[in-house]
Amino acid sequence: MRYLITLLLCLLGFQFVLPAQDRILEADSTVITHHQVTIHGQTIRYTAMAGTQPVWNGEGKPVASLFYTYYTRDGIADRSKRPIVISFNGGPGSASVWMHLAYTGPRILNIDNEGYPVQPYGVRDNPHSILDIADIVYVNPVNTGYSRILDKEVDKKMFFGVNADIKYLAEWINTFITRNNRWTSPKYLIGESYGTTRVSGLALELQNRQWMYLNGVILVSPTDLGIKRDGPVKSANRLPYFAAAAWYQKALSPELQSKDLEDLLSEVETYSIRELIPVMAKGGFVSDQERTAAAQKMAYYSGLSEQVILEHNLDVPVSFFWKELLRDRGYTVGRLDSRYLGIDKKSAGTRPDYSAELTSWLHSFTPAINYYLREHLDYKTDIKYNMFGSVHPWDRSNDRTGENLRQAMAQNPYLHVMIQSGYFDGATTYFNAKYNMWHLDPSGRMKNRLSFKGYHSGHMMYLRAEDLKAANDDIRSMILKTLPKNNTPAKY
Repeated sequence: MRYLITLLLCLLGFQFVLPAQDRILEADSTVITHHQVTIHGQTIRYTAMAGTQPVWNGEGKPVASLFYTYYTRDGIADRSKRPIVISFNGGPGSASVWMHLAYTGPRILNIDNEGYPVQPYGVRDNPHSILDIADIVYVNPVNTGYSRILDKEVDKKMFFGVNADIKYLAEWINTFITRNNRWTSPKYLIGESYGTTRVSGLALELQNRQWMYLNGVILVSPTDLGIKRDGPVKSANRLPYFAAAAWYQKALSPELQSKDLEDLLSEVETYSIRELIPVMAKGGFVSDQERTAAAQKMAYYSGLSEQVILEHNLDVPVSFFWKELLRDRGYTVGRLDSRYLGIDKKSAGTRPDYSAELTSWLHSFTPAINYYLREHLDYKTDIKYNMFGSVHPWDRSNDRTGENLRQAMAQNPYLHVMIQSGYFDGATTYFNAKYNMWHLDPSGRMKNRLSFKGYHSGHMMYLRAEDLKAANDDIRSMILKTLPKNNTPAKY
């Protein structure tokens, strides 16, 4: 009857305007779907929960809501022994899409074996997902993904800063773990890029403020974590990355190009530590002979000319390297992954016009996540999915996250840390990640609980098919290794 009335009125010339709905995120919502995936040849049935969970202020009022996706393997009778991995990406201001839809989750986006976009856009099964051995929740901090501030009057300082971010997310995790009855489960945090700052701080915040103890923290392409490395150390630490990128782009001498990458990098690391740092430490009072010898060696390992290295007083910025390495070929190299090439308006200049790798990634990730959440997970909303959301100004003061992670490890003998880095990442370089590991615990008493894994790719090492398998296998091994045997006490 309503259809007939509507049709009649339309024929008579009446026009209907449906009332617009406010684009406001629900503070608390849940959509549940059921799926299966084949991992390591085994069929894994699982449940996906896509939803929102509030962030409350001190008076118990919801002031924001975070969008999350939670995957649990079906058929698990006792989840007290089933690990849960809580996953964060970085930015700050980046959604959880990257590791969710390209690394550890049960579905990955359509890309080629090296990570470049292909059409048609979409998703496919991830045969290497860690869902076979752990449940996973992907969390989007405020203003990322679908997560939003609900109270327009709330002070944004509650969310946008190194320590504010850690504090409210720890409270959110407490609620999530309680709601989903996971207090007895072994718990792991994984963070990528700025997400490593986040999870390093969360390790101690969860222990000291929420009384929640972890079994492991996985740092993917870590930031500096507040660990100081200024002056000669900061400058010299760039050279191993320069060598890796130049090796990939075939910009080195035939002698170096013929070496295995790991062998070459070991050689460059040794030179950087034993010779380059001492030379740089002398500053303007280094002898001409030492300066020239260092420039020649840096040119040999970096693919840059001796002249431009001397023009920079041996201190070559990474942004200049991205512009300079292939300048004679007419290309720039990517910041986060120097396998990717860009084309600038002018060959002249000191830095690239754009990040070649990031535009490529957004090309494939953005349509995939919007399609996947709506059509596969049935989460339908008119809220825009923020690949990158506004979180500025971000308070970066008092970043002690590396020290926080060290203290969390010291307090908790169960806690292990694994670092994963791509050799061709020029933003959070693999050698700085190693430096983090070396200096995280100056006493050396906990180095048996720290490990490093390197890959022949960049910031998102998992975009390369070979490294997707290797990196997931490394996480799987780390989790299985760090699950304590029955009745093994947490003590020294």
